[in-house]
Amino acid sequence: MHPGEFTEAHPDRAAYIMGSSGQTVTYKELEEKSNQGAQLFRSLGLKRGDHIAIMMENNPAYFQICWAAQRSGLYYTAMSYRLQADEVQYIINNCQAKLFITSKNMETLAISLQSLIPNVKQSFMVDGDCAGFSAWDEAIAEFPTEPIADQSEGSDMLYSSGTTGRPKGIKRPLPDTPWGTPSSVYYLAKGLYMGDDEGPYTYLSPAPLYHAAPLRFCMSFFRMGATLVLMENFDPEQALQLIEKYKVGYSQWVPTMFIRMLKMPENVRSKYDISSLRCAIHAAAPCPVKVKEQMIDWWGPVIYEYYAGTEGNGFTSITSEEWLEHKGSVGKALLGEIKIVDKEGDELAKGLEGDIYFAGGSQFTYHDDDEKTAKSRNKHGWTTLGDVGYQDEEGYLYLTDRKAYMIISGGVNIYPQEVEDLLVLHPKVMDAAVFGMPNEDFGEEVKAVVQPIDWKDAGPELEQELMEYCRDAIAHLKCPRSVDFEQELPRHPTGKLLKRLLKDRYWNKS
Repeated sequence: MHPGEFTEAHPDRAAYIMGSSGQTVTYKELEEKSNQGAQLFRSLGLKRGDHIAIMMENNPAYFQICWAAQRSGLYYTAMSYRLQADEVQYIINNCQAKLFITSKNMETLAISLQSLIPNVKQSFMVDGDCAGFSAWDEAIAEFPTEPIADQSEGSDMLYSSGTTGRPKGIKRPLPDTPWGTPSSVYYLAKGLYMGDDEGPYTYLSPAPLYHAAPLRFCMSFFRMGATLVLMENFDPEQALQLIEKYKVGYSQWVPTMFIRMLKMPENVRSKYDISSLRCAIHAAAPCPVKVKEQMIDWWGPVIYEYYAGTEGNGFTSITSEEWLEHKGSVGKALLGEIKIVDKEGDELAKGLEGDIYFAGGSQFTYHDDDEKTAKSRNKHGWTTLGDVGYQDEEGYLYLTDRKAYMIISGGVNIYPQEVEDLLVLHPKVMDAAVFGMPNEDFGEEVKAVVQPIDWKDAGPELEQELMEYCRDAIAHLKCPRSVDFEQELPRHPTGKLLKRLLKDRYWNKS
């Protein structure tokens, strides 16, 4: 299944609609533009297994580029447009991208990257051009709209931050199936969420496409001939407006979005008809029990939750009805077998908390990093995302911690080590600890506790200086929202930072 099949039967069907502008791209247009993109890739010498990198906001060209790469047998790496230049250049160089595609909105950042990405053969810009970047639309216009002769399935290759701060490129083998063969995400979506609905489907995507779940679910819904409604930026009331306007049946969310919608006045929430919703999927971060209870009360038993990672090594799922019987669970395994293990890697009994592993799931590697790949396996060959939890007697999984001290803010994973490593480079800082604190809107926010070299420096001026220092170096969402000071941070004689002592103290105050 691929967009070309629906072009033949329904050329004028909307493939996707931009939520704010209303701009519509038909299946015929998607097919032709992606074919031209594939032709361009081949003309530049890109062959199966090569890489391209994409960094831009949600815009009409995004899916055209992804499908051009998908049908060319390429790896395509979508990156957050919130990253700083050093972070972007690391990813582009690490994935060995031969092409870099960005947008006019990213011009300033894009220009600053040119001298940092020497392996990129050519760079393109959507909605315009600038020095060093060719206009994407003009470049593909020179090529025919027919498919390339050697179409084959490509794959995304996305990055997940590592505990040492550097992102990890998650690389899976390219499919060896014929062009048009759907991925496992397609079958999971079709089997789990579609039920007896034979379509045509309408799917709302409110999140940035550089995230794994939005990108993969959108690509899978295209294989079903769905019409996607793509939000440029999430707005809670607009999301409800779009559900009503386009009679959306399927959607995917993160808990932060639920919270923002629930905080709208009741008269705003109730004025939109959302009865078309058959399935609202959520993941990416734990959803507070009270929030999910309110959402089920409001939307009905159409809310589905899953637990998985970009790595694709395992997958659990739970319906509204199941969740009401197992509140707080993320469901039973549908891909891979859940293994809860102790620190030696031996399996624990049901009900006991330990590290979560999957056996028999999909294989993956961390690109160009054998050490990180090895750390994701245990002695049995089972793989982990680094989370902690337990299973009940019926096999339902519960998460009790997230990747040690990983912070999840608005569905985005933030690793404290990267921020700590940055803070200790500041000339006034001796030591630093970073962890998550409760945040009503985003789940968690970044908190820093710093040991200054000179205690006289501790105070509001240094706090502001350190926050600005971080914002100049890394993505703003990773930066501390506040900084406190301690005369000495708790460390073990071996040098290990006893962060739990600090975190518990602050969480007990909240």
